[in-house]
Amino acid sequence: MPFVDEILKYKSVSIVGMEKNTGKTECLNYILRRLGNSNHRLAITSIGLDGEGLDQVTQTHKPEIFLNQGDVFVTSEAHFRTKKLDAEILDLSRQRTSLGRLVTARVTGSGKVMISGPSETFWLKQLIGDMDRYGVNTTLVDGALSRQSLGSPAITDGMVLVTGAALSANMHTLISKTAFLHELICLPEWESQQNETLLQITNGLWAVDAKGEIHDLGIESAFLLESNKDKLFTHSHTFYVSGAVTAGLLNFLRMQPGIEETVIIARDFSRIFADKESYQAFTKRGGQIKVLLHTKLIAVCVNPVSPQGYVLDSKQLREKLARKLGIPVYDIFKL
Repeated sequence: MPFVDEILKYKSVSIVGMEKNTGKTECLNYILRRLGNSNHRLAITSIGLDGEGLDQVTQTHKPEIFLNQGDVFVTSEAHFRTKKLDAEILDLSRQRTSLGRLVTARVTGSGKVMISGPSETFWLKQLIGDMDRYGVNTTLVDGALSRQSLGSPAITDGMVLVTGAALSANMHTLISKTAFLHELICLPEWESQQNETLLQITNGLWAVDAKGEIHDLGIESAFLLESNKDKLFTHSHTFYVSGAVTAGLLNFLRMQPGIEETVIIARDFSRIFADKESYQAFTKRGGQIKVLLHTKLIAVCVNPVSPQGYVLDSKQLREKLARKLGIPVYDIFKL
């Protein structure tokens, strides 16, 4: 399938579901099956926890991740002990997650495993870089879109987005929500020599002036903007928001003088939690949003079946979504 072949061109690719039960793990397993007989060396890890047999929220069955001989995987000590395959340990991290240290291992006998990987972006970036030493060509990351997650799928070079009836049983709504996320994923990158410095900042609002210098505005949260108006435009109309870009922030800024000069820099698309209406109201007034981390969207996969039993027309969904997004859309169960 064309999008699977495209994955081979990237050093790292995340597979990201827009909602639980949209078919993210099925998509990952499909990719692993298709690439299982190739000479392309794969590594697999996750942002957070995935691969559990039962979804802890919806209590619906979740398929496990099946790995082939020669694959490298990274998971926690707790889940390494529950693996249903034979593996050779390659490395044990010094850092710990809530489920223990991370084990890097190579599969010596095919089977199933539960994957739980690095808990934050910089650790994930380092892990992907370390895969070279094990002869890995591409690292697949089971991604997450979560306000609570400190890790971001945007750290990977490429992305496969998975959507479906679990997001909405109404096709128009499903397409609208997916198209909005697609627009966020495609936000332009903020190009500056200060990008790495900005990525190190973990809290507050900061200004970036015309010379590229970074200034701490002393505003710890977007919720404190109203009481700190006098500080806001001291240096420029370009702001780095280290946390979530919310509807409240966009609505506040679009009502201020100089909105047409205002640029918000977000860490990446997954940090934008504003609704579509607030986002469009901000951009229509002339405001811009750019990101420090930008990833290439390779393809969109759809699952027309919801856990509640709703079934959408797969062909119609794929055709309408492909026209709306301008990129290929696949149903892995129809391939």
